[in-house]
Amino acid sequence: MSQAMKVKAVAKGVRMSPFKLRRVMNLVRGMNGLEALDHLRYMPHKAARIIEKVIHSALSNAENNHMFDVEDLYIVEAFVDGGSMLRRIRPRAQGRAYAIRKRTSHVTVAVGLKKEN
Repeated sequence: MSQAMKVKAVAKGVRMSPFKLRRVMNLVRGMNGLEALDHLRYMPHKAARIIEKVIHSALSNAENNHMFDVEDLYIVEAFVDGGSMLRRIRPRAQGRAYAIRKRTSHVTVAVGLKKEN
């Protein structure tokens, strides 16, 4: 196994705004994979459940497809991008209409071995 190898997992079209997901993602970036799952398990945010699933998937991919030891893996890359928006209309007074943007997100997590400095 090469030191620079990353194994990733992606969740696309998640029905939550990127702003809410990034708030939780920033807390676990760079952590040990199993330690991050423990932290997320006790967070009261819906975003924590989503990110927990993606990290678990990345760890499983590394273990089953690339024969990595899960205890040695760290979150080396983690980011949330905006996805497509569902556009809705909210009727307002005097015949006006306001736009409602229901945002979606793409969550990407890559795990790998920690670099030795």
